[in-house]
Amino acid sequence: MANKKINVGGQAVIEGVMIRGLNNYVVAVRKSKKIIAKKWKIPRKRHNFLKWHFIRGFVNLVEMLIIGIKSLIWSAEQAAPKGEKIGKNELTFTLFISIGFTILFFIALPYLLTNFLGFYEEKKPILFNLVDGFIRVLFFLIYIVAISFMKDVRVLFQYHGAEHKAIHCYENGKKLNANNVSKFTTLHPRCGTSFLLLVFFVSILIFSILPVLTTAYYPDFLQLNVWLRKGILFPARILLIPFIAGISYEILKISDKYQRNIIFKLIIFPGLTLQKITTKEPSSRQIEVAIASLKKLLEIEKNNQKISFLR
Repeated sequence: MANKKINVGGQAVIEGVMIRGLNNYVVAVRKSKKIIAKKWKIPRKRHNFLKWHFIRGFVNLVEMLIIGIKSLIWSAEQAAPKGEKIGKNELTFTLFISIGFTILFFIALPYLLTNFLGFYEEKKPILFNLVDGFIRVLFFLIYIVAISFMKDVRVLFQYHGAEHKAIHCYENGKKLNANNVSKFTTLHPRCGTSFLLLVFFVSILIFSILPVLTTAYYPDFLQLNVWLRKGILFPARILLIPFIAGISYEILKISDKYQRNIIFKLIIFPGLTLQKITTKEPSSRQIEVAIASLKKLLEIEKNNQKISFLR
């Protein structure tokens, strides 16, 4: 049982890498000439329904968001001058701005622009959502490409590449050392970048169905004032995000399992292509940090499995 492979994932942080396992996650960063690491336990899900298909996707998304923020904060504190901490007020403000930015630029603005271009969701839902989805993906690509030119972001993308290489090495059963890890690709089908693109594509399908279902349930819907109709449909888009995330997560899991299937190759291709921007070839020093994080996580998870087995 102790030698059984576990599913691992992670993300890049400031001057480091976070690796998540079944019950724990570890953040390793380079500080001066040393690599330091810290571990946290992942809270157990108290209710079994949170593990159900199509529900677990959104639950895991929220969980990864919380874990990712904690990891970034800790890594930022290690990079900051000694004794400097990030306060709760600063964190709350940053989160509020980030959520507001996401809703404004990737949901509201594309929606308004599509209406401005003369497409109407209620009358031609498929065409409307194809245009709306195209604008959202375009905005996302412009944003990713723009930030990739920033020096600090480029370093972050290198650590992202190091994380993927280390995970590939582990999943292929190779010894975790810099020489082995460096041979693997920086692209991984289970990456969060691929997940985000899937969310965009799935949302086009779901949002196209929404007006049709609304009209079928309420035949007089098209007779309502145009702003009242939009006042119903747009909030519904926000409320459907958990459902869309759940579907996207299941597709991503299946795609990772059947990577050699031609259909799933086509599904993961856009995400892998985008990762050519969000991951960069890491240095040997960055690979060492990723290895340190993954090794520490595997050691902790191995000990947990032994304890559980003995019990």
